[in-house]
Amino acid sequence: MAGETTTDAALNDLRDLLAENDRALLDLVNRRLDLVHKIKQRKAELGVEFVDPEREAWLLDHLRRANNGLLSDEGLREFVSTLLDLTKRELAGP
Repeated sequence: MAGETTTDAALNDLRDLLAENDRALLDLVNRRLDLVHKIKQRKAELGVEFVDPEREAWLLDHLRRANNGLLSDEGLREFVSTLLDLTKRELAGP
């Protein structure tokens, strides 16, 4: 429940930290979109295909090696797939 309140200070602090992390994630996704937009423009100038399956596979492998948290390999695959799909949809405009 978005509007749920509690008097537990520790829970409220954790929720505040989570909201801060979510805002940081939003900022990072927008920064990623900006960078990929620039890459897409440069690839167009060079006559290179925008989607590069080899690079996408490299990204997943790179992130798998960097992952040292609670995210499982399957969760990471889903995250990367969702991020790549979202990026392609957001930049699919004219």
